[in-house]
Amino acid sequence: MQTATELDVLRTTVAAFREAGESLALVPTMGALHEGHLTLVRGARVRADRVAVSIFVNPTQFGPNEDLDAYPRQMEEDARLLEAEGVDLLWAPGVAQMYPEGFATTISVAGVSEGFCGASRPGHFDGVATVVCKLFNQVRPDVALFGEKDWQQLAVIRRMARDLDLTAPQADAIVGVPTVREADGLAMSSRNRYLSPEQRKAAAALPRAMREATERIEAGGDVGATLQALEQALAEAGFSSVDYADIADAASLARLDRLGEAPARLLVAARIGSTRLIDNMAIDKA
Repeated sequence: MQTATELDVLRTTVAAFREAGESLALVPTMGALHEGHLTLVRGARVRADRVAVSIFVNPTQFGPNEDLDAYPRQMEEDARLLEAEGVDLLWAPGVAQMYPEGFATTISVAGVSEGFCGASRPGHFDGVATVVCKLFNQVRPDVALFGEKDWQQLAVIRRMARDLDLTAPQADAIVGVPTVREADGLAMSSRNRYLSPEQRKAAAALPRAMREATERIEAGGDVGATLQALEQALAEAGFSSVDYADIADAASLARLDRLGEAPARLLVAARIGSTRLIDNMAIDKA
């Protein structure tokens, strides 16, 4: 595996892949890799001849009171995991490489970015859209893979690619990979390591309550009452607050008070201790 920390090295390596007629997949990450990330890598391997993974803890998607400084960083261990998975290229730029002096451009995606995490984390998706657009332009992959755990992020990135006519990758080549879960159902996340043993045990109530809610809604239950019951279940399990718990159109993320013909998702963000967990699940039409 080759590691690039400078843009000219990255471009030289990618150019060599292209000259050999090889396709390239990208898995963007912020590091602190776990099985969910490695599942993306394996999915990339079957979709392209070469696989690139980026590791960059992006400061522009963190708010002033969020966990940028505390966000786990383990580059040596991450590199070992990626090499074991057969990754061809690790792109690991520093902040100065990604945001050089005088950097003054921001990409803002209206609509899909405005509710849910966009409402509770102002500016977050501007940071996401900007850095992902830069990664696409730097690596020029044929396909890029993202986890479905952050459903809103996936929607923002697809909308950005479509609106800006990106060709590498095109919006349809941005692949969402189903959420990888622990044995008790909790979605894998780098932030799970912030949880104390007691909090980690209590956190399993999140996917459990969400499954119960989706089953009730699919069976025709009242959406409002079901979401209230979900929030109550989380409070009783030890969650300190719920940022949101809603059903939404899976594509537009418009909030729904009843199921229609279009695919829908249940989206939840809740805090346990100081840790904010997000998750989502598909809701099938009854």
